[in-house]
Amino acid sequence: MSSLKIYCMCLEDHHLENIKALGYIPVGLGKNKFRSEWLKDSVGENISKKNLYYGEYTFYYWFWKNELNKITDNQWVGFSGYRYHWSNQNKIKSDELNKLINEENFSSYILKEPSSSWKDYDVILGDPIYVNEKYKLSKIFKKGLRIFGNNIFAFKKKNRNIKLQFDMFHGYGVLEKAINLLDENEKNDFKEYVNSSYSFNRENLFICRSKKLMNEYFKSVFTWLERCESIFGFNLKGYAKTRIYAFLAERYISYWFNKYSNPLEWPIFFFDTNKNKINLIKKN
Repeated sequence: MSSLKIYCMCLEDHHLENIKALGYIPVGLGKNKFRSEWLKDSVGENISKKNLYYGEYTFYYWFWKNELNKITDNQWVGFSGYRYHWSNQNKIKSDELNKLINEENFSSYILKEPSSSWKDYDVILGDPIYVNEKYKLSKIFKKGLRIFGNNIFAFKKKNRNIKLQFDMFHGYGVLEKAINLLDENEKNDFKEYVNSSYSFNRENLFICRSKKLMNEYFKSVFTWLERCESIFGFNLKGYAKTRIYAFLAERYISYWFNKYSNPLEWPIFFFDTNKNKINLIKKN
């Protein structure tokens, strides 16, 4: 048996053969029909009906409530999707891999086994997305006038932090309202994190070999997101707003695992198997 177990999350059944060829566990999200070989986030204790808003977190909830206790401690368990994949080495970073990967070389870069460099870590997180790039004036006028009106220095380089990026693309003040719903032992630390950090770990994915850490993270994040529902609800329009719970969690996962563990950052590359499924099956 492989010492790495990867759950690959998908929205459509036609990915099944690709996932099996990779040796991953196929996970079906949401309302679509899936064959019996899939794990589905809609059985057992679940929040599958929220998938449009929660993204991969409907499976994380299912995993937490139905699967985590079956996992052997010290077993590397990870999560990926049909578009985002873990690289099998750490020499080439995510942005470079995105330009390099194609249907011919995909199988040469996909992660199958834990790296020997992981031995001193319990958690692997995606390498960082940086948010401190200079904003174009057109983008500020389109999305950031309210921010600029409240603080004319908001877009200076030293202020281009996680909070500014979230305010720009997911709604002014949304992150601050959400942070105020956290337990006291997280509220101030997370607020400091989003105001002082210029990057976060990409794609809401992780690999972990500690059941205790996973359980504590899931308990913390789902308690918080459920509270956020009382403010933001589900009458949400547009991708940046509809998936607000997934976007909140994407910042929180970076904060939480960096606070409570010593994670190793690792490349995650983009390759859409929706468009390349036939080539992948032949390749494997």
